[in-house]
Amino acid sequence: MKEDGLQISECDCNDGLYPISRREFLQSIGGGIIIFFTVGGASTAKGQSRGQKERPDFNAYLRIGEDGTVTCFTGKVELGQGAMTFLAQTLADELDVPMESVDMVMGDTALCPYDAGTWGSMTTPYFGPVLRAAGAEARAVLIGLAAVRLKVPKERLDVKDGVVFDKTRKETKVTYAQLAEGKRIERRLEQKAQVKTVSELNIIGKPHNRIDALEKVTGKAKYTADIRVAGMVYAKVLRPPVYGAKLKSLDTSAVDNIDGAKVVRDGDLVAVLHKNPDEAEKALANIKAEYDIPEARFDDKSVFDYFVDNAADGEVNNKGGDIESGRKLARDVVEQTYLNSYVAHSPMETHIALAQFEGSKVTVWASTQTPFGLQRELTRELKIPIENVRVIAPFVGGGFGGKISNGQAIQVVKLAKIVEKPVQLAWSRADEFFYDTFRPAAVVKIRSGLADSGKIVLWDYNIYGMGARGADLFYDVPHHRTTIYRRLKSGEGMHPFATGAWRAPDNNTNSFARESHIDVMANRAGMDPLEFRLNNLTDERMRGVLKAAAEKFGWTPAKGPSGRGFGIACSSDVNVPVALIAEVKVGKQTGDVQVKRVVCAIDLGLVINPEGVKLQVEGSITMGMGYALTEEVHFEGGRILDLSFGTYKLPRFSWVPEIETVLIKADDSPSKRCRRTAYYLCGWRYCQRYLRCNGRQIVSNAHDSGTDKTSALKSVYPVREFDSLKACADGEFAN
Repeated sequence: MKEDGLQISECDCNDGLYPISRREFLQSIGGGIIIFFTVGGASTAKGQSRGQKERPDFNAYLRIGEDGTVTCFTGKVELGQGAMTFLAQTLADELDVPMESVDMVMGDTALCPYDAGTWGSMTTPYFGPVLRAAGAEARAVLIGLAAVRLKVPKERLDVKDGVVFDKTRKETKVTYAQLAEGKRIERRLEQKAQVKTVSELNIIGKPHNRIDALEKVTGKAKYTADIRVAGMVYAKVLRPPVYGAKLKSLDTSAVDNIDGAKVVRDGDLVAVLHKNPDEAEKALANIKAEYDIPEARFDDKSVFDYFVDNAADGEVNNKGGDIESGRKLARDVVEQTYLNSYVAHSPMETHIALAQFEGSKVTVWASTQTPFGLQRELTRELKIPIENVRVIAPFVGGGFGGKISNGQAIQVVKLAKIVEKPVQLAWSRADEFFYDTFRPAAVVKIRSGLADSGKIVLWDYNIYGMGARGADLFYDVPHHRTTIYRRLKSGEGMHPFATGAWRAPDNNTNSFARESHIDVMANRAGMDPLEFRLNNLTDERMRGVLKAAAEKFGWTPAKGPSGRGFGIACSSDVNVPVALIAEVKVGKQTGDVQVKRVVCAIDLGLVINPEGVKLQVEGSITMGMGYALTEEVHFEGGRILDLSFGTYKLPRFSWVPEIETVLIKADDSPSKRCRRTAYYLCGWRYCQRYLRCNGRQIVSNAHDSGTDKTSALKSVYPVREFDSLKACADGEFAN
């Protein structure tokens, strides 16, 4: 959780700005039974900066209306991963109402209480339990009202489908709608309510189709690009050729002759507006601009050596025991370097926003993971009161961390203010690649030691270019150290362009490096990779997912290199252990890779929607195939060379293997997050499977004494996911 906290801090979305008071909320929602509750503790809801308007002492609420509809208002956003469905399931079960009667209102700063953002997979483990408690509290309030109305003791009452009835005389009953009619009852969830036991649950834990599925498959669902307002024009922005480029000269005379086209400039922001988006794009192509281009420090081929050669002193992130003692205990020391490239978020929906001013107020529809963070950004940009800024996040077509940043919304608001018209801006695919906050490229150098028993006794782990999330050891290693190198000797950051959160930030690369290295060590120890892992693990939950995956897959022990295309990996993110096994086929002549079958075992505690979890696992594995096989951002200095899917290759439907998901039964444990837990293992899993396909193993050459740093680095074969596949097929790795 430390890294998630850093993410919130870095996004600067954790301040106490909030536009409306509790009284204003109550005035806006009308009658009914309202339950207020706080997610994240009182400090999260009440936090405020000096001189700012006080935020209400709650950050979510639900309402039972006079028509029986149950409405939950939350600042969370539906990013396509099913939050709308599993939150509705949670509430419907605790309230004993049909799913169809639950309405989720999400991501609207005028209607919903404050939420820092939809990120870090925090909706299920943090919002879910409190929502359950709020539903239980509302149910208790309604039973109390029914007891008075029916003149029946509460102990004799039960609820089904929103109807409270006397268990001894079922014809004595009253509906939630009747109880709420003409009432205005407020309750604050002061302490954890008595939620149902697992045996009492009727909807939680059962597969349920997505409640937004029909809208989406029929095209009725409204994304930001589907929003239309009267008088709206479309904008296309002039994109600089290189990160850090400064506009030197601008010639827009050719646009003057295009009917309906208007050039707007605000500093380095240059755009063409037109009532038709195609015409705006054509007009943009007529602008001539010259830029001052910064000098390129490195490209996608030299980036890794540049990081290592120019890194400032590192910072020890975690340690235990003594590294030198571990070295003395080891009979075999294994060293290896692992590389991971920049990769893009590549959501199908690019960043899009629509801004409409009405007097001194502005409404912005945006594809964003952080509507309240964006609201505050716009307040600062426009220098207007926060209550004058409304942000609405409709359905969002994928985020993966990339839509925490809201550059398109800042651009469109500037344009709309200047032209005094509603303006919609949809970044092109090239814009999306250029302005994206990529997953950071990184180098991981590992020095480890094996004892005669096959136990790991030394683990010296060094990370260049990113953080340590996912680097904490769950293996039992007495002497270990993790060091992070994130800045250059000059004091600058390492990256030539923006990087940011990207599906389990840092964990995806750290899992690739760690599990690759564990496999190398298993080979050195002459042990089956599953046996080697279990031999170095006492964590029962991790052992549980490994054994469950192996049983489902039909794993049989074999020492590596085994000559078969099987492999196994395990990891943990945000306290969710996961294990994956894959079967892979590699063409010996072409190096073409075909993933045949993947088994994923995952321990999520109480599963809200098993169908939703399986969809998340399948999506994560499919996305991970691109990460492992083809995806890489090519660049020269600040110039991005991949500006379309013609060169940046995503997974194809034809690639998708047979995927089997094993959900560990742990109903007595709290629900945990799922949306990316299968994803961060994919790079390692596929890479190692491919190496075993042809009976190869990765071997680390020991550093020769007396060699300089550069030659020593190159003497250890640097492993990259997809580069290693061709090397395997061509026989470049030593047997």
